[in-house]
Amino acid sequence: MYQKYFKRLFDIVSSCCTLILLSPILIYVAFLVKTRLGSPVLFTQVRPGKDCKLFKMYKFRSMTDERDENGNLLPDDVRLTEFGKKLRSSSLDELPELINIFKGDMSVVGPRPQLVRDMVFFSDKEMKRQSVYPGLTGLAQINGRNNITWGDKFKFDLQYVKKISFLEDMRIIYRTVFKVANQDDINTDGMETAEDLGDYLLRTGKVSKEEYDKKQKEAKELLKRVNNG
Repeated sequence: MYQKYFKRLFDIVSSCCTLILLSPILIYVAFLVKTRLGSPVLFTQVRPGKDCKLFKMYKFRSMTDERDENGNLLPDDVRLTEFGKKLRSSSLDELPELINIFKGDMSVVGPRPQLVRDMVFFSDKEMKRQSVYPGLTGLAQINGRNNITWGDKFKFDLQYVKKISFLEDMRIIYRTVFKVANQDDINTDGMETAEDLGDYLLRTGKVSKEEYDKKQKEAKELLKRVNNG
């Protein structure tokens, strides 16, 4: 009953109220991003949502737009500034996702929306996490966030999808508040940014270089269709 009838209503009301209540903070953070990193203030990225439908997710920008001599973006750890690190550690960069929740792209609680280049590596079992709307926070986020293995992320995501309830959502939201306040598990140990699933699978020998390149090409084709459409 909750998942079918009331979860979406809760998402609309809570995201709308939070956007209104936090509007001064949103405006202030937008001003800081504009003065420290320039335009655009919002960073948009295509992510897979419910039933693998692609949508544009909004975040506050936390990286520069530095490129090499060929016009390619420099690695994330090079473009991530000290200001960007603080923005991420406070989780304030995630606040614009409230717009996605209000629009119906996301839910307050659900498996975090991964990258398209991650999704193409999902197994049939792991793909079940895409049967629900992705969330601003989720079971994996209160059990290690970015500092857990991909295997554990999938385990918690699938555990959540199997039994969604109002009480479980409230518990996750409650614990998320303390996680954010304590700035726990922002990064994977030894890494500035989280490792892509494909890179992890290649590094650990779970996929061949040929399979890796094929899947990366598949992801680029999916993104190309969205950008052209």
